[in-house]
This record gives sequence, structure tokens and C-alpha cells, in this order.
Amino acid sequence: MGFGFNLFIVFIFFPMMVILTITIGIIWLVTKRKLFGIILACIWLPVIALILIMSIVHFFTVKKRIKVDDIYGEYIIDRSKFPGKQADWQYNHFRFEITPKNEILFHVTEKEKIIKTYSGSVTFIHHYMPRLVLHMKTDTNHHVIDSEPTLYRTVWGFYYVFNSSEFGNVFFTKGHWKSID
Repeated sequence: MGFGFNLFIVFIFFPMMVILTITIGIIWLVTKRKLFGIILACIWLPVIALILIMSIVHFFTVKKRIKVDDIYGEYIIDRSKFPGKQADWQYNHFRFEITPKNEILFHVTEKEKIIKTYSGSVTFIHHYMPRLVLHMKTDTNHHVIDSEPTLYRTVWGFYYVFNSSEFGNVFFTKGHWKSID
């Protein structure tokens, strides 16, 4: 929620609710009429329900916060972004890993067999979330890793997009390679 909404809740809504609850509670205790208990329930039940609903919606919609330790691991082609023969082919021919030693190993493969590995190092620029910067060795020249990847966050995780001169966007997600045949 916004800053103004939070100010309204803290300085206007809750103080009014406390005053109203105390007032109706005192009247209820003095008169002992069931009506005032029902009024208190009718005031607080929607507030509690709204807080619960907002908490649930927040849990299912807030994007995951990424830390550097989350980035280390193996990455495979995300075949769910553009499913089909091209994604399956890329899945069987490209994958990479980022090690805790800040090393990147980009593998050109033929299914499970690694044909060639391009290596380099990575650094992280820490702004809102860590941005990956590749420092490939000088002899490395592959169209998928020619540009810096872009990190996209989702509610449950994240994925990287590399801009390939031959394929356009190439999507990688964290995971282990498994045969799709």
C-alpha cells in the first residue's frame, strides 16, 4: 500500500476504531444488551477479514526478492516461454552454470553430452536486485552470451533472458537438465 494509505490507517482509522470500540464496549457492559456485542462484531469482523484477504493477496502477488546466493546454480532453457521444436532444440544444445566462485560455464551440448564449454567470471551490480555482469575470456565468442542477461522476477522465482543475434530472446531458468525424449 501507499504511504498516504498507511498514514490514514495508523493516524485516523485505528484511533477511530479504538475509540468506537471502547465506547460501544462500555455501553455494552453498562446496559448488558446483546445488540452492542453484535455491533462490535459487525465492526471488527470486516476489518479482520480485510486484513486476512490483503495478506493472502500480498503473499500470492509480491515478486520474489533475489539475493546473490539464489543466483548460483545450473540453468536450462525455459521451454515454457515459447514451447515448440525451437525451444526443445535449444534445451538440448545450451545450458550454463554459475558457481559460488563467481565463475560462469556456458555449455554447448548435444543432449547430455557437453561439446564445448565457454568460461568466464561474473560480477554483480547491486541496485534493487543483483544484476549479473559477464566477463568472458577473450577467446569466447558465442551469440547467446554476447550480451548481458536480463533478470526477470516472478512471484515464485526468476529467469534470465539473453539476447542472441541468431535466436532473439533466449530464456533460461534455474534447473537440472533432463532428457525430454
